[in-house]
Parts: sequence; structure tokens; C-alpha cells
Amino acid sequence: MSAAFEVKRTAAEFRAACDALRAEGGGFGFVPTMGALHRGHLALVAEARRRAAHVAVSIFVNPTQFGPHEDFTRYPRPLERDLELCREAGVRLVFTPSPAEMYPAGERTRVRVSGLTETLEGPFRPGHFEGVTTIVSKLFAASGPAVAVFGRKDYQQLKVVERMAADLLLPVEVVGFPTVRDPDGLALSSRNAYLSPEERTRALAVPRGLARALTLHRAGEESAGTLRRAVLDLVEPAATRIDYVTVAGADDLVPIADSERVGRRALLAVALFVGTTRLIDNIVFSEDNAPVTTP
Repeated sequence: MSAAFEVKRTAAEFRAACDALRAEGGGFGFVPTMGALHRGHLALVAEARRRAAHVAVSIFVNPTQFGPHEDFTRYPRPLERDLELCREAGVRLVFTPSPAEMYPAGERTRVRVSGLTETLEGPFRPGHFEGVTTIVSKLFAASGPAVAVFGRKDYQQLKVVERMAADLLLPVEVVGFPTVRDPDGLALSSRNAYLSPEERTRALAVPRGLARALTLHRAGEESAGTLRRAVLDLVEPAATRIDYVTVAGADDLVPIADSERVGRRALLAVALFVGTTRLIDNIVFSEDNAPVTTP
């Protein structure tokens, strides 16, 4: 007999259901999402199931992490399809709260992580990480003790959430999972649906550029400027606009100047627009595999 599949709408119901699953034993996994689930999300679910007997998923398009000119209103919300994918993936519990449930009338509290949020995405998306840490802290408060799995495509978000959970003594183990990609190397994202066929072809410059930089680093290149230029040379002709191509510390996210050397381990992160769609991607030298085999 297959395990029951439950959908909860309120934090109180979700908390009680999480407690009940933990009481069954075998560990409890949690995958927070904004829905529009794809193969990348399902890989996070599979990792959570590998680590725990029972897995919950949250589906909530969080308004506080979107800027005034971003895509909150048009962000895809195929809830029924998402629920079916969760059921098929072996998820036991899905939390689908309303904005009013997560941000009740009169709410005034925000959670902010300093330092890690001030580089890379920070200058381009003011308030974004405050929205992320606020909603994730609420979700962790509702779920209780868990192993929470996040994708490394949103590498800065992963590091910020790790820091928040540690600083607030939350009973959650935050786990990063490698970026899931299509066969051509493009990182999976719900926003890829916005790309036209021509734009999607142009977007392949991102994984190819990252692969080229990784190849250079593996061959001994440590100049931050040379590694950064390896990406820029490919993405500049393809991008409508580039927000950043940055080499930074893999843990502190502090940018490394072009004149400096990166050593064995560093982050190379990209954010750009192809058409009107904003894409992000990254690799960590000495940790990640090449996004494509032939850069």
C-alpha cells in the first residue's frame, strides 16, 4: 500500500503533518520551491528522499523576493501539474500557502543576512535576499527539524540560507545539490520557458563559457582576469545585457580582482539577459563538472 499524499494550506496544518511524518521515523526531508517544477526540482526531491524516509515540498511564489520590475505576476503557477509531479516523485506532503498565510495582516518582521548578500545578485536585486531569508525562515519554522535541499544553480542563495540557518540556530541541515542541466548544458530553470528558440540557442553561450573557464583552470590557469574573460568572450555577443561575470570567493562571495590569482577553489558566476529573460549560472573550480563537454 502506497504512503498517503497530503496537501496543506496553513502553517499550523503543515507543522502538524511534518511532526506526524517525523514521528514515523526514518528522517524528514524538505524541498522549498516556487513551483513550476522541472527535472531540477525533482532531482532535489530525489536527493531528499535519499537522505530521509519522508519528504515535504513547499510551493509558494514569494512576493517579497521579487523587485518592482521583475516577473512576479507572470511567474508560472501550474499547481495541479506540480502536485501530480510531487505525487509521482514520492513526496509525502506539499505545503501550498496563500500570501496572506505567510504574510499575515500587520506583519513587520524581515530576516537579513549581511555581507553575503551585498555582492553578485545583491546590487542588481535590492531586497531580494531579504525576501528569500524571510520566507525560508518562515518555512523552516513551520517544517521543524529537517534536511533541506537547495540547488547550487542559485549558489549565492544557498550560501545565504546556510548562514541564516547556522546563525539563527535553526534545526535544519541545509544541503546543496549540483546544478541540473539539459544535455546541451543549459541550467534548468522555470524561467527558461520564457526563451524563444533563437534566444535559447544564444543562451548556450553561458554554459560554454563556464566550461571554457573550467578547462583553463584545470590546465593550471589561475588569473582571475583570464578566467573571467574566457566567459565574457563567449557571452558578450549572445547577451542582450550582462549584469555581471564575476570571480569570487566560494565561501565569502567577495569578488576577486582581475589582477589576482584564484587558487584551487573559487566561484565563477554569471547573470545576464537574453531577450527579456534573466539567466544565472555558475561553477566552483575544483568542485563542479564542466557544464558541457566541448566548450
